[in-house]
Amino acid sequence: MGKNSKKMEGGGAATSPDEEPPRDPGLSQHHSYTNEDLEGHRAHSIYVGVHVPGAHRRRSRHHRHRHHHHRNSTKEDSENRPVTPPSQRVQFILGEDDDGDGTHNSHPLFSEMETLTEMEGGELEWKETARWVKFEEDVEEGGERWSKPHVATLSLHSLFELRSFLLNGTVILDMDATSLDQIADLVLDNMINQGQLPVEGREKFRDALLRKHKHLYEKQKHSKENGNMSRLPLIRSLAEIGRNHSSSKSGNNSASVISHPEGAMEQSPSTGSITRNQSGNNLEGSGNEHKGNTHFMRKIPPGAEASNILVGEVPFLEKPATVFVRLTQAANLGNLTEVPVPTRFLYIIMGPTGGLPRYHEIGRAMATLLSDEVFHDVAYKAKNRSHLLAGIDEFLDAVTVLPPGEWDPAIRIEPPAAIPSQQPRKAKKDQPTVVIDEEEEERRIREEAGLTRTGRLFGGFINDLKRKKPWYLSDFVDGVSIQSVASFFFLYFACLTPIITFGGLLGEATENRIAAMESLVAGLICGVVYGFFSGQPLTILGSTGPVLVFESILYEFCKSMAWNYLSFRLWIGLWCGAILLILVAVDASAFVCYITRFTEENFATLIAFIFIYKAVEKVVKIGSKYPMETKVDLPKNCTCEPGEPELWPDNVNWTIVDWHECHDIYNGTLVGDRCAHYYPDVYLLSLILFFGTFLVSFYLKNFKTATFFPTKVRQFISDFAVIIAIISMSGLDFAVGIHTPKLEVPGNFAPTWEGRGWLIPPFNHNPWWSALVALVPALLACILIFMDQQITAVIVNRKEHKLKKGGGYHLDLFIVAVLIIINSIMGLPWFVAATVLSINHVNSLKLESECAAPGEKPRFLGVRENRLTHIFIFAFIGLSVVMTPILRKIPMPVLFGVFLYMGIAALKGLQFFDRILIMFMPVKYQPDYAFLRQVPLKKIHLFTLIQLACLACLWIIKSFSQTSILFPLMLVVMIGIRKMLDWVFTQRELKILDDTLPEFSRKKRLESEEQANDDEDDGDVDGNLKKSPTDGVMTIPLANGNVMKVPMNPINISEEVNKSGVWKDINQDQEKNNPLNSPTKNNTKKRGTKKDALNEDEKKRLSMMAEEEEEDEGITIKVMKP
Repeated sequence: MGKNSKKMEGGGAATSPDEEPPRDPGLSQHHSYTNEDLEGHRAHSIYVGVHVPGAHRRRSRHHRHRHHHHRNSTKEDSENRPVTPPSQRVQFILGEDDDGDGTHNSHPLFSEMETLTEMEGGELEWKETARWVKFEEDVEEGGERWSKPHVATLSLHSLFELRSFLLNGTVILDMDATSLDQIADLVLDNMINQGQLPVEGREKFRDALLRKHKHLYEKQKHSKENGNMSRLPLIRSLAEIGRNHSSSKSGNNSASVISHPEGAMEQSPSTGSITRNQSGNNLEGSGNEHKGNTHFMRKIPPGAEASNILVGEVPFLEKPATVFVRLTQAANLGNLTEVPVPTRFLYIIMGPTGGLPRYHEIGRAMATLLSDEVFHDVAYKAKNRSHLLAGIDEFLDAVTVLPPGEWDPAIRIEPPAAIPSQQPRKAKKDQPTVVIDEEEEERRIREEAGLTRTGRLFGGFINDLKRKKPWYLSDFVDGVSIQSVASFFFLYFACLTPIITFGGLLGEATENRIAAMESLVAGLICGVVYGFFSGQPLTILGSTGPVLVFESILYEFCKSMAWNYLSFRLWIGLWCGAILLILVAVDASAFVCYITRFTEENFATLIAFIFIYKAVEKVVKIGSKYPMETKVDLPKNCTCEPGEPELWPDNVNWTIVDWHECHDIYNGTLVGDRCAHYYPDVYLLSLILFFGTFLVSFYLKNFKTATFFPTKVRQFISDFAVIIAIISMSGLDFAVGIHTPKLEVPGNFAPTWEGRGWLIPPFNHNPWWSALVALVPALLACILIFMDQQITAVIVNRKEHKLKKGGGYHLDLFIVAVLIIINSIMGLPWFVAATVLSINHVNSLKLESECAAPGEKPRFLGVRENRLTHIFIFAFIGLSVVMTPILRKIPMPVLFGVFLYMGIAALKGLQFFDRILIMFMPVKYQPDYAFLRQVPLKKIHLFTLIQLACLACLWIIKSFSQTSILFPLMLVVMIGIRKMLDWVFTQRELKILDDTLPEFSRKKRLESEEQANDDEDDGDVDGNLKKSPTDGVMTIPLANGNVMKVPMNPINISEEVNKSGVWKDINQDQEKNNPLNSPTKNNTKKRGTKKDALNEDEKKRLSMMAEEEEEDEGITIKVMKP
C-alpha cells in the first residue's frame, strides 16, 4: 500500500476547472452536440457579444493535451476574449438533454449537516446540527430541539470559500458506489491522488469519516423510553456497517478515534474488537435496518433524495480537505441520514482544529445552495467542475446582500408567505422578447370567457355549453370532500335566514300574497335547477333588496288600480323572461366586459355594507321590542289604572301594584314616568349571542394560520368555523334559558294566503290589455335582474380566484330567465345572483397547498368548483319545513351575527376597501400594496374619493322607496362615470387601480393602433434599430408590428468575482496550501481513471470515466446599418 500510495501521490495532478471530474464507467453514453442541437437551445435568440458553451468537445486524453497546449500558446487571445456569463451557462446546462436513463433527472432534496463532535469519554461521532427541506432548521444549543424554520442567511465570505474549495478541491461526479465504505475508499484515493490528503493520513481520515451518526430524534426518542437515564446511541456506528474489505486488510483500524493534543489518533479499547467485514447489503435481513425518523417523513416530498454535508475538525490535518460527490444512483447509506431517504450528494469538509466555525459556515453555504432550485438542478446535470462553479456564480448573481451595519446576522428571517418563481433565472435572459399587445391579449381572454359577440343567434350560449360540457361530471366528483360539507352547513344557514326574512318582509308588503313559504319553495326550485344546469354553480341565487322594492311598488300600483296583483305579476314575469331570452340570443352578456373593478367593487361594497347595517339594525330592533331597564336605582312613579275601576275597592294602593298584577288581575295598565314593562336580560343576551357568533366565526375562520394543533385540525376548525359558532351560541342560549327571539319557519306546506293556489291564472278579472301594459315594468325588471346577475357573475369569475373550469354568462342568464317564467306562473318570488352569499360561497371553497416542508406557507391554488354544495344547500332549504322543531330553537341574534360575519368577510380582498383604510393611515404604516408602489398617493386618494361618492349616491338612491326603483339604472351610470375617468387618470394608472376598459367601437381602436404605429415609425431614427442606453437593450421592430428586444453587454459575475480582493485572497491561500492542486498547472501526468490503476484492486476503486472538457467559443453577431 505504501508503494502504491507513493506513486499515487507523485502522479496525482489536479483537474482544471473546465475538465470533468472522474465519472463512473457504467455511464457509457457521451453527449456530442451539433450545431442543430445548439440551435435548439438558441431558438429565436440573438446573442450579441456572448459565447455559447459546448461548441467543441474533446474525448481522448491525447486530444486534451494538445488542446491545453493550444490554450497556453494563445493565452493572450483567450484573456481578451469575453467569457460566457454564468447565467447563460446555467441556462444551457439546464437545457441539455439527459442521457435517457434518468440518472440526471432532478429530485427533491433533503439536506442534512452533521458535525464531528467529541462526546463524553473522548469519542468522536457525527452529530446532526442542521437540516433543510426548503428552509433551514438548526439544532438549538442545549435545547435538544429544532429551531423554527427560517431563511438561511449566508456570509459572502463563506460563499467565496466554498467556490474556492470546489475549484481547488476534489469533485467526483457519477460515482458508482452503494455503501459508505466504498464511497470512503474512492474518495480517499482521489484525495490522495490530487494531493489534498497525505498518504499517512488516509486511515485516520477514513476512521473519522466512518464514526457513528447521532440524530436529534434518536436522543428525544431515547429520553422518552428511558427517562433520560441512558444516552447510549440506539443505532450502531457506520464503522460497523457494510464493509467491502477483509478484516485482514483493515487491520486494527476498527478502533474508534480519540483525539490528543499531539494530533495523533489512537484506538479506543472499548471498540477494538468489533469486526468490520459485514456487507451493507446483508443488513436488510438482519433486523437492524435503519428506519429513521418516520414521523418527519411526512414533510419530505415524494421521490426525494438526500444530500449529506459532513463538517469536522481533526488534529492530523494541516490544511482543509474537501470533496464533493454525486452518486450515479442514490443509495441508502444506513443511518447517515435522519430519514430513510437514499443519498445522492455528499460534501465533506474537514480541516485542522480551530476552524470549525469557518467550516460550519461553508457547510451551511453548500446545504443552502443545494436547497436552491436552480443550483439544485445544476448539481444534478453538471458534467464537470466548471458547471458547478457556474451554478455558484449564477447564485451569487441572484443573491441579495444585507448591509452589515443595518442587520444582525443572528436574527432569523421568517419564511415568506409567497416565494417568487425561479423560472426567470432558468429562462434565457438573452432570448429576444416579443412585446405582446396588451389590448389584444385582453380581447383574447374575453373571447375565452365568452364575453365577445359571436355574430350568430345563441352563439355565446352554445359556446358556454361546449365549454362546460367536459367539466360537468367533474363538477359532481370534485364536490365530494369534507370542505364541501363545511361549506354546505355554513351556506345553508346563511341562505335560509335571508330567505325567511325576505319572505316575511314580502308578506308584509303584499299582504301575504307572497310570504315565507313561497320563498322556501322558490329557493328549492331555483337553487336545485340552477345548481344542475348553470354555467357557474359557485354563484348563489337569492332574494335581493331591489327586487323587494320592485314588488312593493308593484303591489301598491295593483291595489290602486283594483287589479289582481299575482295575475299582473305573471305577465310581467313572462315579458321579463322573454326579454332576457332575447338578450341571450344576441349575446348581450358580452357587454359585461364594460363592468370593471370600479363598478363591481362599488356594488359589492354596497351589498356588504347593507348586510352589516341590516344585521345591526335587526339586533337594535330586538332592544326596542324587549327593552332593558337601565336606571334601576331611581324611583318609579307608576300607578295602575284598572280596566273597570268600579269593580275594585277604593282602599287599594294602586302605586304599589306591579305590572303582572295590574295586567293579569286588574286588567289594567301602568301609567307614569318609567313605567314601561321591561324584559330582564333578553336584549343583553341577544347582544352577547350576536357579537359572540361574529367573533367566534371570525377568529376560528383564521385559525388555520394559528400555531396551535396540527395542520389538519386547524383546517377542520377553519372550515367549520361558522357551524361551530352557531352550535356553541345556540347551546349557550339554551343553557341560560332566557326567551330570546327564535327563527320562525313555516310548518305547513301550503300557500300562505288562502285565496291563492300554486298556479296563477293569467287574468283573474284583470283587463286583457293589462298584459300589454306589463311590458313597461318588465323592461325595468330586466335591467335590474341583468345587472344584479352579471355583476355578481363578474365578481365570482375574477381571475384572482384562479377558476379552471370557466364561467358561463350566457348560460346563467338563460337559466335565470327560465326560472323567472316558472316562478311567475307559480306565484313565487324571483331569485337572482346574491353578491355577498356568492362571495362567501367562493371563500368557503378556496383551496390551499398542503404545507409539506417546514416553514412553507400555504399557497392559494384556486377554488373547489362543484355543483353539489349549491344543490344540497337549496334542497335542504326546501326540506326546512319538515325540520321546523329543530330550526325553531336557533336564536335570531345568532343568525344576525352570521350576517355581520358575511358582510365583513365580503369586504376582505376588495381593493376599494383597502384604499379606504389607507386614507386614515400615516404613510409609514401603510401596507406594501402593489398599487402604492406604482401610482402617486394623491391619485390613489382621488380615485378612492370618486368611488366613495358613487357609493354614497347608490346608498341614498336605494334608501328611499321613491328613488330605489332607479337603482339598476344607476349601475349603468357607473359604467359611464368609469369611462369619464379616462380624462382624469392615465391608462397606466387606471390599469393598476382598475381594469382596462375596452374601446366602445372597433373602428376607434384600430385608429388608435394605427396612430401608435405611425408614432413609432417616426421615432425610429435608423428605421430598424433602436437602442436604449439606460437598460442596455436593443429594440428591433418586426414586420408583424411586434417588437423584439435583445439584451446587450450583461455584467459577468464570474469576471467580477475573480477581480474582487476577497476572492484573490482566498484563492491565493488555497493555491499556497495546495500547489499540486492548482487548476492552472496541468504539466503533470494525471491518474484517477481505471486505466491508470496499478493493480486490480486499485482499478476497481478508481473505476471512473474518461474526462470530458468543454470550451467556450465566442459568437459575435454584428448588426450593420443598411
